[in-house]
Amino acid sequence: MDKRKTWREQEQQLVERWNAAAARQQTVLAEITRQADAGSAASAELQQQAERSRVEVEAVRREVARMKVLFYSGKRY
Repeated sequence: MDKRKTWREQEQQLVERWNAAAARQQTVLAEITRQADAGSAASAELQQQAERSRVEVEAVRREVARMKVLFYSGKRY
């Protein structure tokens, strides 16, 4: 039972990380779109933020995929 509690906590933390990373990415992409609509190019700093947010979302996505593999292989729950 203790393992299940630990797994659920890990899953909850992963969901929170996913939501935070996705929110950051949406914010940065919205800012890039706003600047493009205004006719100016996105700043280098904003481009770096967009790349960092994309990398973070990708890392969390890989963790989700690993957890799904563990679940479907019967190693979790």
